[in-house]
Amino acid sequence: MHLSPHFTLLEFTKSEMAKKFNIENSPNEEQIENLKLICKNLLEPLREMLQEKIIILSGFRSFELNKKVGGVSNSQHLEGKAADIKVAGMNNFQLYEYIKDKFDFDQLILEYYNKNNLHAGWVHVSWNGVKNRKKFFQINDL
Repeated sequence: MHLSPHFTLLEFTKSEMAKKFNIENSPNEEQIENLKLICKNLLEPLREMLQEKIIILSGFRSFELNKKVGGVSNSQHLEGKAADIKVAGMNNFQLYEYIKDKFDFDQLILEYYNKNNLHAGWVHVSWNGVKNRKKFFQINDL
């Protein structure tokens, strides 16, 4: 199922952890609509501007999967409003700064970036529509 021209539901639900522990990770209709909104309002425009593929590392998470991966209990991944991403040919700090400067978002987090390893970590981005807070920060401790 396509959520948008360049993103599929499978990209947002695939999880090695879910597979390994036989955890169901299927969103309901409301969560699918939220995934469509983050694609339409953030990820598709970002892909268009960068002309590069966006890699979804983690998208939707069921409650059980979120607990298993150590996600916070109020994670926007549970609602289908967040994605952890990377972009080929761009380090994560550049991606973080690019999104911060050019896009509306709810949360933008540069997670586990290491200036000695430019491709370490990922960028967490979320969309919450008219309630977007444009909150951004970095997390560096594992």
